[in-house]
Amino acid sequence: MDPPKKICIVGSGNWGSAIAKIIGVNAAVNPKFNTTVNMWVFEEMVNGRKLSDIINTHHENVKYLPGCKLPANVLAVPDLLEAASDSDVLVFVVPHQFIIKVCDTIKGKVKKEALGVSLIKGVDTSTDGLKLISGIIREKLGIAVAVLMGANIANEVAEENFCETTIGCRNQEHGALLKELMQNQNFRITVVSECDVVEICGALKNVVAVGAGFSDGLGFGDNTKAAVIRLGLMEMIAFARIFCTAGPVSPATFLESCGVADLITTCYGGRNHRVAKAFVTAGKSIEELEKEMLNGQKLQGPVTAAEIHHILQHKNLLDKFPLFTAVYRICYQGQSIKHFISCLQNHPEHM
Repeated sequence: MDPPKKICIVGSGNWGSAIAKIIGVNAAVNPKFNTTVNMWVFEEMVNGRKLSDIINTHHENVKYLPGCKLPANVLAVPDLLEAASDSDVLVFVVPHQFIIKVCDTIKGKVKKEALGVSLIKGVDTSTDGLKLISGIIREKLGIAVAVLMGANIANEVAEENFCETTIGCRNQEHGALLKELMQNQNFRITVVSECDVVEICGALKNVVAVGAGFSDGLGFGDNTKAAVIRLGLMEMIAFARIFCTAGPVSPATFLESCGVADLITTCYGGRNHRVAKAFVTAGKSIEELEKEMLNGQKLQGPVTAAEIHHILQHKNLLDKFPLFTAVYRICYQGQSIKHFISCLQNHPEHM
């Protein structure tokens, strides 16, 4: 029998702490996994104490997931190299803006046969065009990487409310191992092979959620928000068909938790929706609201809108994605929020 696999969770924010709770419980009882689960914590002081010390003493991330007890076998490690270097499974769950720095820190120091899984919702742009976060990890570290995306608001997962999620993984054996590591009776996982589509869904739904927040902030009702969600889903599918070149894009993947379910929950309950709604009503910038409302967490929707705007502009496709374009222009170019509804009224019927 193979030695038990060592697990490292790379990140310890709201979502990282929630998934650590599930992984810690599973690793403690499954002989396939080492009992101790490392969780890399970006060290900071909370009420005069190191956050890692608080987590290891009280088994609670008091800053990012207060009120949720973590299993005692989840060990907060403030040194990234120490946390990750000997691990067999690396669970990446940091804001997507930081993934390159994280990978550069551990490049050449992790096992070649290690398996990565990205829970990070976002994309990166370069002169070559679109880069998926899983692709960056794969290139930087030289390891196999799967993705996990779904309708998974972290606090609800931590409270053990029933939900579903999707793992995108081309290797069936890897997908089965990750499902065993992360599934429980209240966190149900489906594994699909279209990992690029799964990841694109996880990134783009945050842009649509900003639009849903705009709609609510403007005082429109559920009919309008339903239109935002439907038109946003159309743009997500159209974007995936253009940029996911690894294979055919199946409509069925958009019916998994990573697609329509994640889109709906984010447009009603996620941080991107909440901040976008406040943007309309509070008269403050996105940056100001992020600092005021998110307790150190990062907002993904506006940044992703900027990144895909860069890609679409380069490909001369802005007119084909009016909702994505409107979100970008309102957030970054000072376009009046009043113009948002016109992007819906003039949206093409077919894409």
